[in-house]
Amino acid sequence: MNTASRRSGASRQPAKSLLRDIRLFATDVDGVLTDAGMYYSESGDEWKKFNTRDGMGIKLLQRAGLITAIVTQERTRMVARRAEKLAIPELHQGIMDKLTVVREMATRHGLTLRQVAYIGDDVNDIETLKAVGFSASPADGLPQVLRVVDYVCRKKGGEGAVRELADMILGAQGVKVESHLSVVRGSRSGRRS
Repeated sequence: MNTASRRSGASRQPAKSLLRDIRLFATDVDGVLTDAGMYYSESGDEWKKFNTRDGMGIKLLQRAGLITAIVTQERTRMVARRAEKLAIPELHQGIMDKLTVVREMATRHGLTLRQVAYIGDDVNDIETLKAVGFSASPADGLPQVLRVVDYVCRKKGGEGAVRELADMILGAQGVKVESHLSVVRGSRSGRRS
């Protein structure tokens, strides 16, 4: 979607044509994969709550052949552990310039930015959201973010927004989820991935 149409407000039903060509799915962490809260114990331990349905959405995207990535300004062992558990091949922490990292990832994988979907919720995501082929925000993203994205999720960050977006991408690409991590491409190819 071009910048002018993004400014007029995000669609509740994005055009499937925007989603069909997505080959790389990238996400922020705090406020997207989590509820944006940071929890501290009395002993100083930090916790984050991740949604298991978001994790399954990422796994389903991977099974369908999409490259998955985390791009976050924070740098924590928790995020590295979550990325490892989900076998996310592109983990980028401590990133101040997210657009440069996303552009470099796309180039490295032989993709254009039009083939990238990115979900973010805060002002440090805006440049990237404006540049990619499909952009989204959780329902509780900041107002300035909601104004520039292609799609505003019905779900909040940490409550299934990533899964909602994953299901939309898979549906637009003709991928049917049949059972635990088993996906089938639409009748055009008939292949299992």
